[in-house]
Amino acid sequence: MSYELEPLPYEYDALEPHISEQVLTWHHDTHHQGYVNGWNSAEETLEQNRESGEFGSSPGAIRNVTHNGCGHILHDLFWQNMSPEGGDEPSGDLADRIEEDFGSYDAWKGEFEAAAGNASGWALLVYDSFSNQLRNV
Repeated sequence: MSYELEPLPYEYDALEPHISEQVLTWHHDTHHQGYVNGWNSAEETLEQNRESGEFGSSPGAIRNVTHNGCGHILHDLFWQNMSPEGGDEPSGDLADRIEEDFGSYDAWKGEFEAAAGNASGWALLVYDSFSNQLRNV
């Protein structure tokens, strides 16, 4: 299995003025590509270790699969969830559910920003099937 970097679902300048074409190009083509390359390299190491029966480098390769795989998946979600037409507060069912689970949009946003600040800028709004609530992680 070899992972590949998918093209952006919009042009590199589509998110200006919020994200410049230069920053978006670097972030996608260099930074995100680095995660893809790292994941592929770690998978190759694991495959070689399985074939040779030597597993001394497997712990590091497994860490690299985790790190680079998460970086690739999170960046893919990032690109797919941004849009040149985006940026407004949610409406409809999502807005209602945020109000129900967090008390208000502002409360959700404050908690979301706190979650991101504690995780190198990454935060996700997810549905927790155990509590049947939206959660910031």
